[in-house]
Amino acid sequence: MAVLKDRSLNIRVTEDEKVMVEQAAHLTHLSMSRFMLLAALRAAEEVLADQTRFVLPPAEWDEFVALLDRPAHVLPGLREAAARPSPFADR
Repeated sequence: MAVLKDRSLNIRVTEDEKVMVEQAAHLTHLSMSRFMLLAALRAAEEVLADQTRFVLPPAEWDEFVALLDRPAHVLPGLREAAARPSPFADR
């Protein structure tokens, strides 16, 4: 099933930037639009991945999970602070 592409993205570039993208698109046998879309999607995926997930080697993952599974530590100062009324409650 074909997806309807009914939105556009427009960017302004210098002549040198346009030439570079044209050359790269030509070398990869892609239209400029397709080349730029794929590059933008790759960059977006990278940014989103950096902000939403992290990867650990297996040994470090096991240590991380073990830390999550251990019982919580009681922090008296934190417990006392949480028991005080909020300074923002009257606002």
